[in-house]
Amino acid sequence: MNIHGLIFAGTSTEQRGQMCTFLSEILGLEKMDVPDVEADLFRLPDGATFAVASPGGMGPTERSIGFLVDDFDGAVVELRSAGFEVDEPVNHVGERYVHFLAPDNQLYELVERSPG
Repeated sequence: MNIHGLIFAGTSTEQRGQMCTFLSEILGLEKMDVPDVEADLFRLPDGATFAVASPGGMGPTERSIGFLVDDFDGAVVELRSAGFEVDEPVNHVGERYVHFLAPDNQLYELVERSPG
């Protein structure tokens, strides 16, 4: 598996509104308009995405980290072959991603971005 970097981070919080205000007004991050996502998404200057969800909005976790991979299908097979439970891939707005629980019992993602 070839990881190119961190491309996604997400948090869930009871203070979702305050967190979104902080991200946009204090940190100056641009809020993205992405339909059908149960989170507020913010684009970072390097192209990564930061998500803020309500508790339970990202499943059974308080945070999520996404790794950018070059061979998405191969990486999914590699994780499954190593015995990790991996969700079914999701196609959404220029990317494919899949969730899995790592040995720390935290949620992570593998992400493939479409060219352009």
